Amino acid sequence: MFNLRRSRTALLLAPLLATLLPIPTATAEPPGEIHFGSCPIDVTDTPEVQCGHIRVPLDYAKEDGPTIDVAVSRIRASGTSEQQRGALLVNPGGPGGTGLDYAESKRAKMPAEVRQSYDIIGFDPRGVGRSAPVDCGPAGGLFDHPRPDPVPAGAGQERAYLDGLHRLADDCARAIGPALPHINTTNTAHDMDRIRQALGEPRLNYVGVSYGTYLGAAYAAEFPLRTGRMVLDSVVSPDAWHDFDVRQGFAMLEQRDALFDWIASRPDIGLGNDRTTVREHYLHARSALPTGEFGPDEFDRVVYRTLSRTERWEPFARALSRYVHTGDNTALRPTEPDDHNYEAALRTVKCADSPRPTVHDVLGAVRALRAADPQPVLTGLEADTCAFWPEPRETTRLGHPDMPPVLLTQAEHDPTTPLDGARRMQARLPDSRLITLDGSRSHGAFASQHSTCLDTAAARYLLTEALPPPHTPCNDLPRF
Repeated sequence: MFNLRRSRTALLLAPLLATLLPIPTATAEPPGEIHFGSCPIDVTDTPEVQCGHIRVPLDYAKEDGPTIDVAVSRIRASGTSEQQRGALLVNPGGPGGTGLDYAESKRAKMPAEVRQSYDIIGFDPRGVGRSAPVDCGPAGGLFDHPRPDPVPAGAGQERAYLDGLHRLADDCARAIGPALPHINTTNTAHDMDRIRQALGEPRLNYVGVSYGTYLGAAYAAEFPLRTGRMVLDSVVSPDAWHDFDVRQGFAMLEQRDALFDWIASRPDIGLGNDRTTVREHYLHARSALPTGEFGPDEFDRVVYRTLSRTERWEPFARALSRYVHTGDNTALRPTEPDDHNYEAALRTVKCADSPRPTVHDVLGAVRALRAADPQPVLTGLEADTCAFWPEPRETTRLGHPDMPPVLLTQAEHDPTTPLDGARRMQARLPDSRLITLDGSRSHGAFASQHSTCLDTAAARYLLTEALPPPHTPCNDLPRF
C-alpha cells in the first residue's frame, strides 16, 4: 500500500534481528519518558526537528517482560502560546512506512494555521526504521532480480507462486523469531498511547494517511475516550487485509485503463490514439522483458507505483514510449534500492492483524483478477503470503461506539484505497464525516493535492473540532 516514505538507505544496512529485543544501556531513557535532542543526520539536518525514543513493552500482556524502543521526532508549533493546541501525531502509511522523517515532510505541506497550532510528532512504528526494525532475510527470493513473472497462468505456475509465498513466510518467521506476533497494529496503537502520555496530552490528536487511517481506527478502538481530533486521509477499508488487497487489485485495473486513456489523449507521447493501441504497446513492452535485472515483476512494481499518483503518469508514459521506440528501458527502472525493512514490516503487520486467507482464497483471487484482465497487476497482494503465516493471536479491532466523531478525507477515484472501502470504514466510526475530492485519481488528499476546499475544512476541524456537513464534496481539483 502506498503514499509511503520508505526507510532511508542507511537503514537497509541494519543488522538482522532475531528477537527484536534491544539490550538496555546506561544511556537509555526510563520507560514513559522522551528526552528529545538532535536527530541522526540520515533522518534530517534541520535543527528544528528533534528526535528521541520511548521504551515500550514488546508484549503489552507482559508489561514487565522484554521491551523495545520506539523512535519519535518533534517539530514545535510556530505560533504564539495562545495559538498552540498541543501535539499532533502523524503517520505516513504502509504498513512499513517510516515516520521519523515524515513529521518534517508532512508538516511542510500542512496549512499554515495547523503548523502554528500544533507540535508535529512523527514516529517509526514498531518493526520499522529505528524502532526495532524487522527483516525477512532472503524473503523467499523477493529481492532476487530479475524475478519470475508474478502473474501465474496454469497449474504449474500456480504451484510455483504458492511455493514462493511459503518460502517468504518461512524466511520471515525464521529471521524475526519470537517477536513475530507482536509486530501488529494493535500494539502500535498502544505505543501511540504511550507517546501521548509521555507528551502530557490528555487526548491523542492525529493525522494518518493510507494504512495510517487503519492505525487511527485501531487506536480509537483501544482508547475511545482518549481519542481526540483525527484526520484519516485516503482511508483503508475495515476488511481483512487479503480482501483489501484483492479489492485494490480490481481498482488498479480500472486505474490502468484510465492511464491508457490519458496516454491516448496525448498523441505527442507516441503510444497511440486509443486505449487498445496503448495497451498493445504496454503488453508488448512487458513481454520483451527481462533485460538484465529488469523483468516483468520489476516492471509491474513500477506500474503499481505509477498508478497511485497521477503526477507520475507522464514520466512513466514517456519512459515507456522511449522503451517501445528505442529499446532503452533505463528511465523505467526503479531509482531506489529494495527496501528490505519496508517489505518485511508490510507483510509482518498484515499477517498479524487479520485472519489468514486459505490457499483456495489466494488462488481464487488471482484467477478472478486474471479473468477480469489477462494481465493484472498483482504487486499489491502482499497478504497472499499470510496463507502460510502463523494464525494471529488476535485480530485488529477498528472503531468504538464511545469514540468521538472524526474526519475522513478521500480522493474519489483513489485506486490504492478505494472510496467504497472508505465508506465502510466510516460506518465503523460513529458520526464521522467524509470529504471527497471529486474527480481525483491520486492517493492522498489532505495536504497533498492542493485542494483549498478540502485542506481548509480539515484545518478548521483540527483547530476548532468543527466537522463539515455530511457527504461534503470538494470540486477544486487542479488539472494535471
